[in-house]
Amino acid sequence: MTRPFRFGVVAPLMTDVPTWRDRVRRIADSGYSTLLVVDFPLTQPAPGPLLATAAALTDLRVGTWVYASPLRPPWQTAWEAHSLSLLTEGRFEMGIGTGRPGIEDELRDKGLPVVSPSERLAEVRKTVEALRDLDGPDRHTPVAMAVLGPKARALAAEVADTVTFALGDQSRGEVEKLARDFRIAGAPELALAVPVVGDTVAPHMAPPDTDPAALRAVDALAVLPDDPAAAAEEIQRRREEIGFSYFVFGADVAERLAPVVAELAGR
Repeated sequence: MTRPFRFGVVAPLMTDVPTWRDRVRRIADSGYSTLLVVDFPLTQPAPGPLLATAAALTDLRVGTWVYASPLRPPWQTAWEAHSLSLLTEGRFEMGIGTGRPGIEDELRDKGLPVVSPSERLAEVRKTVEALRDLDGPDRHTPVAMAVLGPKARALAAEVADTVTFALGDQSRGEVEKLARDFRIAGAPELALAVPVVGDTVAPHMAPPDTDPAALRAVDALAVLPDDPAAAAEEIQRRREEIGFSYFVFGADVAERLAPVVAELAGR
C-alpha cells in the first residue's frame, strides 16, 4: 500500500517564547501536518505543556519525538499522552522509544535506576498498554515508535501505528534491508527523520558534530539535498523504493522545504 505523504517538524524551544510561537504559526501555514518536540529534560520545557501550547495556537497535529521510556513510570507517560489526546481532540501522537545514546548517564545524573535495554523496551510495551486502557474503546491515540534492533522492531509491528528507525550513518542499502525485513512483520506507516538538509544539522535530531559531507559520502538517508526540487525528487524515490511516507525535518529548514511540502503533502 502506498501511503500519502505527510511532513512533520521537530521544533524545540531555542529562543524566547514569543519567537517560538511565531515559528509554530509559520510551520502551520506552510502545510506541515505535525509539530513535534523532544524529550530532553532540563534543556527543554516538558513535552506536555509545550505541545498543548502549540495545539492551542494552530490546528496542527502534535507529538513527542520521542518520549524516552526510562525517564518516567509507564503509567505517568500514558496518562500524559492520553490527556494530550483528549485536550487536543485527537491531534496528539505519542512517539516513544528506549532512549537516545548516553541515556544511562542521564539516568544516573537524575538519580533514576539504570535499566537494561530489554527492560526499557518492556517499559515501552507497558506504556502503550496503559495508554490503550486509558483511551478505552472510543479513542485511539496514535503511537509512533523509534526502533532499531529486532526485538524493538517486533514490538513496533505489534503495537505501533508509525515506525521510525533510529538511524545514524547507515547507508541507503542498509536502511532498505531494515525496511524490507520490517514490512514482512506488519504494515505501520514508515517515518524517516532527516536531521541534515544540505549542511544544516537540526538541533536535538543529530549530534552537533555530525558531518554532512560524510553522510553524503555513504549515501545515508539522514541527509537531503538543499535544493527543494532535488529534495522533492529524493523524497519520492524514498517512498517508491523503501516505503517512507512520513518525513520529519528540523525547524531551521522548515521554511526552506515549504515548497516540497506544498507539492507533495497528501499525494
